[in-house]
Amino acid sequence: MLKLAVVEGVLERITYANEENGYTVARVDTGRGSGDLLTVVGSLLGAQPGESLRMEGRWGSHPQYGKQFTVENYTTVLPATVQGIRRYLGSGLIKGIGPRIADRITEHFGVDTLEVIEHRPERLIEVPGLGPKRTKMIGAAWEEQKAIKEVMVFLQGVGVSTSIAVRIYKKYGDASISVVKNEPYRLAADVWGIGFLTADKIAQSVGIPHDSPERVKAGLQYALSQSTDSGHCFLPEEQLIADSVKLLQVDTGLVIECLAELADEEGVVRETVPGPDGGEPVTAVYLVPFHRAEISLAGQVLRLLRGGEDRMPAFRDVDWDKALAWLARRTGADLAPEQSQAVRLALTEKVAVLTGGPGCGKSFTVRSVVELARAKKAKVVLAAPTGRAAKRLAELTGAEASTVHRLLELRPGGDAAYDRDRPLDADLVVVDEASMLDLLLANKLVKAVPPGAHLLFVGDVDQLPSVGAGEVLRDLLSEGSPVPAVRLTRIFRQAQQSGVVTNAHRINSGVPPITHGMPDFFLFAEEDTEAAGKLTVDVASRRIPAKFGLDPRRDVQVLAPMHRGPAGAGTLNGLLQQAITPARPDLPERRFGGRIFRVGDKVTQIRNNYEKGANGVFNGTVGVVTSLDQDEQRLTVLTDEDEEVAYDFDELDELAHAYAVTIHRSQGSEYPAVVIPVTTGAWMMLQRNLLYTAVTRAKRLVVLVGSRRALGQAVRTVSAGRRCTALDHRLVQR
Repeated sequence: MLKLAVVEGVLERITYANEENGYTVARVDTGRGSGDLLTVVGSLLGAQPGESLRMEGRWGSHPQYGKQFTVENYTTVLPATVQGIRRYLGSGLIKGIGPRIADRITEHFGVDTLEVIEHRPERLIEVPGLGPKRTKMIGAAWEEQKAIKEVMVFLQGVGVSTSIAVRIYKKYGDASISVVKNEPYRLAADVWGIGFLTADKIAQSVGIPHDSPERVKAGLQYALSQSTDSGHCFLPEEQLIADSVKLLQVDTGLVIECLAELADEEGVVRETVPGPDGGEPVTAVYLVPFHRAEISLAGQVLRLLRGGEDRMPAFRDVDWDKALAWLARRTGADLAPEQSQAVRLALTEKVAVLTGGPGCGKSFTVRSVVELARAKKAKVVLAAPTGRAAKRLAELTGAEASTVHRLLELRPGGDAAYDRDRPLDADLVVVDEASMLDLLLANKLVKAVPPGAHLLFVGDVDQLPSVGAGEVLRDLLSEGSPVPAVRLTRIFRQAQQSGVVTNAHRINSGVPPITHGMPDFFLFAEEDTEAAGKLTVDVASRRIPAKFGLDPRRDVQVLAPMHRGPAGAGTLNGLLQQAITPARPDLPERRFGGRIFRVGDKVTQIRNNYEKGANGVFNGTVGVVTSLDQDEQRLTVLTDEDEEVAYDFDELDELAHAYAVTIHRSQGSEYPAVVIPVTTGAWMMLQRNLLYTAVTRAKRLVVLVGSRRALGQAVRTVSAGRRCTALDHRLVQR
């Protein structure tokens, strides 16, 4: 076997990094003095520009890039020259030290700098401009960095990325290596970003047997949690067993045994429920929180519906003709008959649902409900699942509205400040964009509604269901549901003139949209998926701003059916960033994994984080990067809820670019213009409710880019089957 070659040098820059597999292309200064940089490729997880590396690997040649070195493993070496030390400290590796402070420290201590930080950090106070607070912070950050490095060296062997190694360290501190060695499956439950597959890879490398019951139970729970990510509240037992056997590659008998043990230990719940569409009963297997939430939500809805108390008794014997005439004078418009019915329902029934498509007057109906309730001095509380939807609801009604998360004051761990024991102070609660409410959030919300208050769910049931598990709005509207509902179907004359509204209804009826002769609805035909991706970028960044005077960052949103592929949100984000926020020498930026963040970038939060901001920052929150501080290693985002939120550089895996987002992630938001790539590359995802949801996100303009064949497929394909949920059955059965 050939002996590995050794190369030492300073990592100057990372030119490419794949977040998923850690493959990196970087440029290294080997100190030969010629000024030429060496290209190195391979897994350089955790290495930061400015670090001195000792790399083992093999020499090779690339037909396009010439001589390069393929790294098989590496260690970091502390730099020995003043220049190397300055570069190392200024790279943003140690919190509290940026390029300016690195210059000052190395100027003062020279080659002894690292020795001082390591053994006598109190001496840093000698450096002009460094106070005791920052000195202490640098000392602590250095210690933490050393400890993280140790964990990283250990985790490198099992291919864990830097960001996850940092998170493991933050979660377990000095116990990190012990937990990873002895209880690797704990990581999947405790550490965000580590799923069962990563934990399983780690478990394998530390010698946990393939058929250990611990592994099989963790695998069963992973299969169930994967199904909740796909929207299911439970899985039929037979399907769960089959999925787990395939995932774990173990005997069916062992999986059945471990499932029975899990049920005895109350790790899962088994219950017989009706099969899909009233078919043969199935044994449903739930993760505990979803089973509890489903029973609780059904119970709370029925409690509200049947309660004797009424916090808006004035509407029981109101003269409706008089009330509606007063309302027409106040709003300047009459309600259509089905709108009047919806208004009466919301104000006389304790729980009601208002649904309907765009242009059918849902918004005006909601405004009317709120006007009448406030005329009778009722306390009205308005909420929506996203910041943008809440803003729109506030503009529409002239009353304050907030996100459901902020309304309930959700805390770390997901507990709410308001619940059954401490309900909201409200007589009427209106929830807009209710198709987005998943089971867990809906349960928390309904729990907080006081007895006797009225609860109105408003939403378009034909849109995509929630990102989280459940189909709450559809279950509330299911056949036999005790919850009264009104569906608005008449499209108002004004809305009929809109191509966006007309085509949304055509798509929803299975009829192709009209794509010519419309002032606000266009199709740019392009059969090739990659070319369609590039054309999407040109339309969003250049053509729409030029023709319609819209801001490409604020007013135009690209909505892709999927994340992957040449016309997927991932690729398009990179291209749109180059077009809208390109690199400039005076523009601060920070690389994290495969992404580069710049001031001016449009970004989105990709997990719920209850610790951030005033009341937490939630999955789907969008904002713009307003500052990037290399010294403090912090980036600041101004969210669409007008809150400034700071992110340390090691938290940047919570952010993704949002120039393009998947249609699922756009739910509840509304944009002046949307651009939708519809390509054969996304064939499996193309469904009617997906396209309908994307089109209904637009206020003024829709541009489809792609193939007519793909568009036809999307319009024809009705989404396959319902999600596994038993909420409808629980509502009817009592």
